[in-house]
Amino acid sequence: MATRNFVVFEEFGLDLGKGAHDFSADDLKLAMVTAGAGPTAGTATPRWGDFSGNEVSGTGYTAGGESLSSVSWTKSSNEMTLTSGGDPSVSWAQNGAGPTNCRYLILYNDDAANDEAIGFVDFVNDASLQEGPITVTWDADGILVLTVETIIG
Repeated sequence: MATRNFVVFEEFGLDLGKGAHDFSADDLKLAMVTAGAGPTAGTATPRWGDFSGNEVSGTGYTAGGESLSSVSWTKSSNEMTLTSGGDPSVSWAQNGAGPTNCRYLILYNDDAANDEAIGFVDFVNDASLQEGPITVTWDADGILVLTVETIIG
């Protein structure tokens, strides 16, 4: 099983401050896109619409991606953590007619006003449902952890 890093869009912090996300109620989705999508951490104002034109298609994949289960946003001391329950959180079964050109997974908020994107996973090479299942199991520490520090000068 390959391990890949989840990259948070730099714009995510601004979107949080603007109230774009309500993780206690919003539908977070994970969608597959091709290499043509080319997300980077610095993608300006990343929205699902920026990437959906490069979404994969094929049997076994639903357009728009899969919803994450049991999403929670918790605080412990000075850390806020985004998690998704279930193991695996998202899985696409092997399918002989499935897409063969999945390069990135885009995590976005389907309930946000502009479908703001949170981050992405880069497979480095194209992944194929024809060759085997694609399963996403987030790190035990969560999808992302934000740490707040108070500095008194």
